[in-house]
Amino acid sequence: MAAPILEMQSITKEFPGVKALDDVTFQVAKGEIHCLVGENGAGKSTLMKVLSGVYPFGRYTGEIVFEGKVQEFGDIPASEDAGIAIIYQELALIPDLTVYENIFLGHEVQEKGLINWNETIKQANIMLKKVGLDTNPASKIKDLGVGQQQLVEIAKALSKNVKLLILDEPTSSLNETDVDNLFVLLRELKKQGVTCVLITHKLKEVIEISDSVTVLRDGQTICTLDAKKGEVTESALVKHMVGREIDNIYPPRESKSSEETMLEVKSWTAVDPMLGRALLKDVNFTVKKGEIVGFAGLMGSGRTELAKSIFGNPDNYQIKGEVFVKGEKKNFKHSQNAIEAGLAYVTEDRKGDGLILIQDIKQNITLANLKEISPKSIVDSNAEIKVATQYKDSLSIKTPSVEQKAQNLSGGNQQKVSLAKWLFVKPDLLILDEPTRGIDVGAKFEIYTIMNDLVQQGMSIIMISSELPEVLGMSDRVYVVAEGRITGELSIEEATQEKIMHLATAH
Repeated sequence: MAAPILEMQSITKEFPGVKALDDVTFQVAKGEIHCLVGENGAGKSTLMKVLSGVYPFGRYTGEIVFEGKVQEFGDIPASEDAGIAIIYQELALIPDLTVYENIFLGHEVQEKGLINWNETIKQANIMLKKVGLDTNPASKIKDLGVGQQQLVEIAKALSKNVKLLILDEPTSSLNETDVDNLFVLLRELKKQGVTCVLITHKLKEVIEISDSVTVLRDGQTICTLDAKKGEVTESALVKHMVGREIDNIYPPRESKSSEETMLEVKSWTAVDPMLGRALLKDVNFTVKKGEIVGFAGLMGSGRTELAKSIFGNPDNYQIKGEVFVKGEKKNFKHSQNAIEAGLAYVTEDRKGDGLILIQDIKQNITLANLKEISPKSIVDSNAEIKVATQYKDSLSIKTPSVEQKAQNLSGGNQQKVSLAKWLFVKPDLLILDEPTRGIDVGAKFEIYTIMNDLVQQGMSIIMISSELPEVLGMSDRVYVVAEGRITGELSIEEATQEKIMHLATAH
């Protein structure tokens, strides 16, 4: 093993009532790609926030040694000055500024106290070339795709002479092509001597890209695995992450779907008046009672637009077509109409649309069905606590109290709160849009188990997912969407990743 560029020794970090990091040791060799994995709430992001100065020296115990020197970072700029940069899952770019303005934001190229824009653009071009992004540096960030924006973030880090680059869930919103491009770049940066720490829940990616892997569990270091020694396997990672063997991440379920049609959509077309084009074109599908129907397709294929347009059309698309619930024709002018008809929709963006993060768990869980706990239009606080506690227990939401703010929960537990909110409306059909995005393997297993329990009780589920193994592992039937059209329907017996991809790329 090469000499370590980073040693974090006996790091302990506490929040009120919670020990997020408990005597953690983390060592990274110079010039390697080191993955940091663990379940949601294991302490990965907290450890990196200690390293990057978000949690300054004095607010944790332990020692950070970087390039052989003990470091006491008082803030983020101090860690950046040492050569450490972190890129978060939510990119920290300003959409209305140009690429070159974002790259040098906060450390502008100056001459005699004034910004030298010509030199800024010149240096920005050099950084863009380094990350392999062929775009005009004068382009605005809002006009770039997510993958391109991420490359701008990396260019921004490189412009600060980064020696250790930390990427927190960098692939959560990327398509396969963008992921491949990112990994090519990380390998190239490795050749140039840049060390990378990668936080990801996607074990396939860990196995593909890592030189070493450190596993955290419950705020403690469990082990560090060496890829060259063949130690980095999916079974080993799962075992160390969750503390037990999971033979099949997709729990078995005996299909009990009936012939009763829960939902039928006919000739569904949706036009976005702002864009002036159709997002959905003549879509037809059915969902039976007690089945999970998977919707697969590439990013931008129209799957989310389909779900939203049916569930009250919040984006005000121009709609043509018909929706039938249990054989009865419906016209949902608002999401409340859909809820009253027995539908619920768990959004893919739990932080932006699914939860009110500054409110507590009990408020989030009861939000969509306040009338249930509001006799005489006044919220019954005791009933609210009782309902929230029931869902906390039944969904195994890890929190010391239902009065904990949603923003303090891990991603997996936030997802369970979002799910609980919609289960409280007692739906007949549940739409799950990317139900396991950004959550760990243990939390995924729990979500899948909950889904199986719900359909066993007679509920129907539409599952929109970009992960083909998830679609194949959980669905009874699969519809494939491409460019706003359904290009195929497959029974789970005939569905394969190859068939789905063929239909997903059909025009």
